Amino acid sequence: MFQFFVEESAVGGDAIYIEDNDVNHIKNALRMKPGEKIRVCTRGGDGACYMCEISEITDDMVTASILYKEENTSELPARIHLFQGLPKGDKMELVIQKSVELGAFEIIPVAMKNCVVKLDDKKAAKKVQRWQAVSESAAKQSKRMMIPQISDVMSFKEAFEYASKMDVILLPYENAAGMAPTKAAFESVRPGTDVAVFIGPEGGFDPSEISLAEGKSEIISLGSRILRTETAGLAVLSMLMYVLETGK
Repeated sequence: MFQFFVEESAVGGDAIYIEDNDVNHIKNALRMKPGEKIRVCTRGGDGACYMCEISEITDDMVTASILYKEENTSELPARIHLFQGLPKGDKMELVIQKSVELGAFEIIPVAMKNCVVKLDDKKAAKKVQRWQAVSESAAKQSKRMMIPQISDVMSFKEAFEYASKMDVILLPYENAAGMAPTKAAFESVRPGTDVAVFIGPEGGFDPSEISLAEGKSEIISLGSRILRTETAGLAVLSMLMYVLETGK
């Protein structure tokens, strides 16, 4: 079943009014007709989703009658904020796409000392706009009830100050020893909490960044193998998803 996102203002009474690019997509690309069912969610916050039936299609609007409002069935019980060191090439798009599929609540691009990529303000703004579109597409595909926000690019210091307000900070580091602390850290994550996950770029964390994080975060290992930057965050999200959705 196809899913679409609308602003909260598009929900009125017993119907939802879909406008802009989605009208062309529904009418011309998908060739949908009145009577077909779609899922519609609101943007922002934790979102709300409705099972709907298309009642009318015009050139500039699709009207969908609300059949019922869905309960939260696709969001993790904790909010995971992924702080991703800027990777090379188009790897950030892959990280965003898969992180959204795995349940990330927010993704924060971080310009760390060992990042190869250097973005000025103008380039960064264009990248964030593109990354937000990737997030929305992945949210539709994976039937998320909200579109994870892609924040503006932050420095490591700015990112850590932002993360300091959260309940748990996890920082996978190649020099961390043993998986026992990792297991304990994951098991400490509870429903309703905000979890920050810091992932270094291709060059890893700079010693000054580790020094800033020591004593203020859980510095953990992800095993005896060195993971690529685009793999490490997805590994953490997968493990957290298992813990949160099974209670183990």
